Amino acid sequence: MSVFAALVEQLADLLQPFFHASAAAAAIVLFTALVRLLVHPLSRAAARGQRARAALQPRIAELRKKHGKDQEALQKAVLELHAEEKVSPLSGCLPGLLQLPAFFLLYHLFSSSTIGGQDNSLLNHSLLGAPLGGRGVDVLGSGAGGAGLVYLGLFVLVAAVATFTFLRTRRTTAAAVVSGVEGEQVPGLGAVTKVTPYLSYFTLFTVAVVPLAAALYVVTSTAWSAVERAVLYR
Repeated sequence: MSVFAALVEQLADLLQPFFHASAAAAAIVLFTALVRLLVHPLSRAAARGQRARAALQPRIAELRKKHGKDQEALQKAVLELHAEEKVSPLSGCLPGLLQLPAFFLLYHLFSSSTIGGQDNSLLNHSLLGAPLGGRGVDVLGSGAGGAGLVYLGLFVLVAAVATFTFLRTRRTTAAAVVSGVEGEQVPGLGAVTKVTPYLSYFTLFTVAVVPLAAALYVVTSTAWSAVERAVLYR
């Protein structure tokens, strides 16, 4: 973790002439963008996988007609079809899973008072007066003025991105239903698909309870995802 702390400090030093006291916050945003750039090839692969799965829907519809109410036989046939066509129904989860280590590193980094036996100097950094190690629930609960406005701004941004993602997902799902290509591809995936759009709003809770540094990662990554999906899945 000390190596990661040194990386954040070095990025903050590079950005200090431009962002001054908020240089560490800018470094976290830049670090998040770099992580998303590294994961972007996998996101593109996930988009291709979704198009491939959509192309299989007519054949899956035929399997439904063939197997009728025999759900076990249908599910087995669908899985065999995906294996035959080398299409993974869960490939879209990989980009998100690979980002978790970076998030947890930031979380622990700005939750620890010491790093390598020394005081954690990163906790001295702030964003417009809001400590990067502070949490929204604590700041808003204490009625802190300037710091509270930072969190309120983050909440508004997250809510806007979540609403954009929710509405876009609803439109995409509705279009799939109308075209007759919407269907359950693997056992339980249909239920997950229905719940997934609402998970965008869970980021509001995350931003409120994690350190501000980790919240910045979540906000930046969520906004990146919304733009990325709008481009890749258009």
